[in-house]
Amino acid sequence: MTMQCPRVVVSDGTLEAIKWLALLLMVGDHINKYLLHDASHTLFNCGRVAMPLFIFVLAYNLARPDAYKRGTHGRTMKRLALFGLLATPPFIALGGLLAGWWPLNILFALLAMTAIIYCLEQQTIRGYLIACAVFIIGGSSVEFWWPAVALGIALWWYCKTPQITPLIIAVVALLLLRIINGNYWAFAALPILIASTTVNIPVPRYQWLFYYFYPLHLTLLWLLTRLAYIYGFG
Repeated sequence: MTMQCPRVVVSDGTLEAIKWLALLLMVGDHINKYLLHDASHTLFNCGRVAMPLFIFVLAYNLARPDAYKRGTHGRTMKRLALFGLLATPPFIALGGLLAGWWPLNILFALLAMTAIIYCLEQQTIRGYLIACAVFIIGGSSVEFWWPAVALGIALWWYCKTPQITPLIIAVVALLLLRIINGNYWAFAALPILIASTTVNIPVPRYQWLFYYFYPLHLTLLWLLTRLAYIYGFG
């Protein structure tokens, strides 16, 4: 017998509110990392919540009943690839990476997640094999690695067909983020997501905002770090 799980229903406005919250948490985290040199534990901890929120918004949209037929996955992958590439120079220039260009920025983690879901939606042996390859290779090359990608797939799966299995995978992925984050603050996203199903926040949608904002804010942070270095504040 399959355990009944509640279906996730979130209004469009509330989804946008989640995205705005994640954006603010991400900016605070990046300011702390690049300008304050990780001086604020509060900003760091709150920043661990941003990625799960962004991933949920994308997973929810990809799980919509008509998403695959309308070509949502293909359009999303093109945008993520383009703006991920645009964000790469300032992302690398800011430093703090493990080695050179590695890992790739968060847009590539979202790209890997979307590509895997696109392959799974095809429901073919070839699609499943490609999805496995993308998970292995992509997960090794992006921010937050395999746990982030697995979290996105699990959330998409659950939003599409609420079952206990994707829920367990999502929890395990959040637990594994402890290895990367050094804490369990990613779990703080759960009460936010649960609460999002009970409210309707009228926030208008700005479709391209996050795409443009991500490389632009990294570029601005890099310029600020250069100015701080020149004037002896770094």
